[in-house]
Amino acid sequence: MRKHVSVVMAAAAAALFALGTVPAAHAAPAAPPAPVDPALAAIPSGPLTFGAEALASAREAAAGAAAGASCAITADTATALALAPVWAEVVAGTMATPSPMTLSRYDTQPGLYDPAGREGLFFNPGVGLWQMDSAGLGSRNTAGEAIDSRWVSATVVPYIVGRYCTALNGGSAAPAARAAAWRDWNACADGDCDTAFWRAVNNGIGADPSVDRHGGAQPRTCAYGGATYDCLFVDVADAQGATWWAAPGGGRSPVPHPFYVLRTEAGGASQEVRVWLAQDSGHGVHVSVTRPFGADARTSLTWSDGDGLCDTTTGRGDC
Repeated sequence: MRKHVSVVMAAAAAALFALGTVPAAHAAPAAPPAPVDPALAAIPSGPLTFGAEALASAREAAAGAAAGASCAITADTATALALAPVWAEVVAGTMATPSPMTLSRYDTQPGLYDPAGREGLFFNPGVGLWQMDSAGLGSRNTAGEAIDSRWVSATVVPYIVGRYCTALNGGSAAPAARAAAWRDWNACADGDCDTAFWRAVNNGIGADPSVDRHGGAQPRTCAYGGATYDCLFVDVADAQGATWWAAPGGGRSPVPHPFYVLRTEAGGASQEVRVWLAQDSGHGVHVSVTRPFGADARTSLTWSDGDGLCDTTTGRGDC
């Protein structure tokens, strides 16, 4: 804005001088070129893209977090701050639209594998846009909740904004405060999250209508253990957005066969349950795995053969 005003004033002064109204000594000097921040000059141009439903949820959560924040932050800045870790965590090679269905691909701990060694029965501990991991922020949610971009935005966006404000109020400069907000995500350590942040601030984030709220996973109703639950059917073949992770060579850990995921309150305690139907795994038996809330999947899973479920939405499974 300042550069524009200077140019207008210079043009007016030149016109007056030509009419003999202003002495040459009083003509406005040409505006100097605006300085370029070398860090910002390296930021790639062009808008980022995010699933349309996921972006709407993140913006809604960011507006609420900004309004109640303990530091000065706009809703747009809160959105960019909260979404910045997503590209570094779940997109490889390009800044494509992240998939809400993304399953972790770099976990190889023995406790995550089916004890019987059957192919495609693997418990991915990190799930969704922010890779909610059972060893950290994801200890008290299911994979279904982590995949649901509306649920996870309402959980993670205020958390990131809160950490940013705490650091800022504690005397940190803005770059250090952003780093503090992103500390839970290892992928931010090399500066990729700051790059995504500035790209979002400078160029905006576009809505991609081809990626839905669950990234291709399908909400269902399931009968399990004598009760009925909301559940999610997760088939990597249906993943939307960046899907490099869904290929067998996309990481070190196995790509799981299609599974159902739900939350139960057995014994008064919340548990995550994932179920592979025999017809989906091809192993001839239904297999379930249970993780108590608050526990790291790497050391707390209980596997059982024969425990299936009925997908009452489609009438498939153990009905």
